[in-house]
Amino acid sequence: MKHPAVLVAWATAAAVILVDQVTKAWAVASLEGQPDRQVIGDLLRLSFVRNPGAAFGLGGGATIVFSLVAVAVAVVLVRMSTRLVSMWWAVALGLMLGGALGNFIDRLFREPGALQGHVVDFVRLPNFPVFNVADMSLTTAAIMIVALSLFNVPYDRPRHEAADAATA
Repeated sequence: MKHPAVLVAWATAAAVILVDQVTKAWAVASLEGQPDRQVIGDLLRLSFVRNPGAAFGLGGGATIVFSLVAVAVAVVLVRMSTRLVSMWWAVALGLMLGGALGNFIDRLFREPGALQGHVVDFVRLPNFPVFNVADMSLTTAAIMIVALSLFNVPYDRPRHEAADAATA
């Protein structure tokens, strides 16, 4: 039987994907072709951008590579998630998985075509690239993973404990 942390990781990933895709659909319908919308003065604006690259718009010509990397990351995270016992790691890996899959869905289904689609970004802060919910999730996950690693929080049981639990 899987630890509840596994379900937390998968539920977190599913929630991120859902919120990411709903907000992107809204952005396409409401913001594409429109001028920036101020939300909080100049601090927060909604600004529609289709990003062919990775973070900060880097690597626009390598969209297929980013798509394949996202698939590899997702496979590793799903495998890791099946051994989770830490709720903190569950949230972190769920955020990472959801963010990676959220942007991968764009690369898979959006123009200009499969595995080359441009990611929809729409949140703009001053002096910072435009981003989306998946990007926020990935950034939060990265910060959590660094903190959990620095504090030596284990994400799974040691192998001998896992083997003992499996035979019990």
